[in-house]
Amino acid sequence: MEQYIIKGGNPLVGEVEIGGAKNAALAILAAAIMTDETVRIDNLPDVRDINVLLEAIEMIGATVDRVDRHTVRINGSTIGDVSVDYEYIKKIRASYYLLGALLGKYKKAEVPLPGGCNIGSRPIDQHLKGFRALGASVDILHGAIVARASSLEGSHIFLDMVSVGATINIMMAASMARGRTIIENAAREPHVVDVANFLNSMGANIKGAGTDVIRIRGVEQLHATDYSIVPDMIEAGTYMTAAAATKGDILIKNVIPKHLEATTAKLVEIGCQIEEFDDAVRVIASRRLRRTHVKTLPYPGFPTDMQPQMAVVLTMSEGTSIVTESIFENRFKYADELARMGADIKVEGNSAIIDGVERLTGARVSAPDLRAGAALVIAGLAADGITMVDDIVYVQRGYEDFEGKLSSLGANIQRVFSEKEAQKFKLRIG
Repeated sequence: MEQYIIKGGNPLVGEVEIGGAKNAALAILAAAIMTDETVRIDNLPDVRDINVLLEAIEMIGATVDRVDRHTVRINGSTIGDVSVDYEYIKKIRASYYLLGALLGKYKKAEVPLPGGCNIGSRPIDQHLKGFRALGASVDILHGAIVARASSLEGSHIFLDMVSVGATINIMMAASMARGRTIIENAAREPHVVDVANFLNSMGANIKGAGTDVIRIRGVEQLHATDYSIVPDMIEAGTYMTAAAATKGDILIKNVIPKHLEATTAKLVEIGCQIEEFDDAVRVIASRRLRRTHVKTLPYPGFPTDMQPQMAVVLTMSEGTSIVTESIFENRFKYADELARMGADIKVEGNSAIIDGVERLTGARVSAPDLRAGAALVIAGLAADGITMVDDIVYVQRGYEDFEGKLSSLGANIQRVFSEKEAQKFKLRIG
């Protein structure tokens, strides 16, 4: 079983380069099959979720050409099947984007109900409501979502709750529907904007992405494009909190500082120094940080995907902090693991009450999901002694070369595959 073994206590110092946004890339790869011409996408993160989705796209008949580690060419003209295999879907939730892409292009799609991290209920009812509003019949049959339409017609759709997935899926299908679609209460996340920009670069007519009202005029066909994925604001935020937790000094490059404002504001509030540049941010934490309250909200609020990482910083901050999770109800499964490391953290309903301690101590912990796994790695980097993080397959779903980038910042971290390798690490670092 793969694990991270970490000897904590080193401040992280140096520069780190951020890759393309996983959440944008997953939707963009699905949308790439909506034209019969060749689409070239670069700045792809080389992470497991991306690689699994590319395999799924290949399995339905599209031509997938990996130009290099971060670039792919996709041609959807050879697709012979609108039914996606369960083997791929159970591994990643975002495979449901193939629903909107296939329905938009072929007016039919069959995709198994999605998997991914178990961080709480993430119903897809808003996706299905949107497809039905566009004129598709949608059924759940034998564990799969089956959507069909003789034609898709533009519609006025009001989402009952802000949903990134539903906004993107409806946007894809509507881009090839007849007439005009309006999505109200739409998600405003940067990756929604990135997917809209990508579709527009293929000839779609989408306006208003980044606001809560998106207007789409359907087109008959889409064409080839060459597109670069936006930088990953969650990867960037993770390194920002790593600097804060380890009392480090990190220059985080290839970012859009505007996308990081909610995380930046909280780190400044608790006592970090932050310098912003055109495409970089520098985070310096030179002393013990202060308490604060955090509540997750849809963008531009504090991102749910940054909640566990921020909680780790607060476990070592002075005073009592409260972290409230308003997006997913199962997002505190890491709390028991942090308690094993000496954190004083109690979960009550959808809030965690954190009394800051002077230091954490190394322990053996298990990653319950992607972002919590990254948070436990940060906790290990800040803790005294040795930390072992199990189930790191979750972390590898969303972070490219996590241990390599952290090592370049001075972290003592290694990915190990056996107890023997772990013992060697311990002997080496003394």
